[in-house]
Amino acid sequence: MQSSTQHVDSLSIHTFIFSKPAIFLTILLHVFLLSFQVVGAPLAHNKTQAMSAEYMTGTSDMHGIRLAYRPNYHTDLDIPVIGLTRLSWETSLNLFDLHGSAKNEATYGLSLSPIFSKSLPSISNQYPLTLKFGIGVAYVHEEKFGGVDIGSFYQFEDRIGLLMGLDEQQHSELALRYIHYSNGGFNTTNPGLDFLSIAYLRRF
Repeated sequence: MQSSTQHVDSLSIHTFIFSKPAIFLTILLHVFLLSFQVVGAPLAHNKTQAMSAEYMTGTSDMHGIRLAYRPNYHTDLDIPVIGLTRLSWETSLNLFDLHGSAKNEATYGLSLSPIFSKSLPSISNQYPLTLKFGIGVAYVHEEKFGGVDIGSFYQFEDRIGLLMGLDEQQHSELALRYIHYSNGGFNTTNPGLDFLSIAYLRRF
């Protein structure tokens, strides 16, 4: 009986999180707006490239791994209201594995996205915080999988996330992100896919 109750509680929490992604976005938006008024730690050195590994969980009991690469190319922008923001680019390979009713069904995707980075105030210089957001494009190998018809092989990949540096120079970072896939209404079938993820990023 106890294990059954724990399963129901776990399922309820999972359903709540992914049926209410606006909650996560609202929290990050408030942090973002606060950052306009307080100067955070300097952004990581711009002459580095980076790789990251990311675990995702979300819509229709989908789980996935996202492997990403950022080349040594950055541009610092002074954007009105937002202030100093860094623009970089990221390409990734996304592997989706589905469970539950769609057991053993899997597919993959490729994406390219601009990434905007905004330094946030943090408690310690050893653990600098950064807000990152962007809207990119993605190709998904299967148009229908996991009982979901996403309407198109081509999707927009929106993301917003909070990153914490594991050292003062931000050679390594941990990230918590919300990622949304949508075909932008180019097809009448457009349910969208929502994920929360945790990632480890390493610069070199």
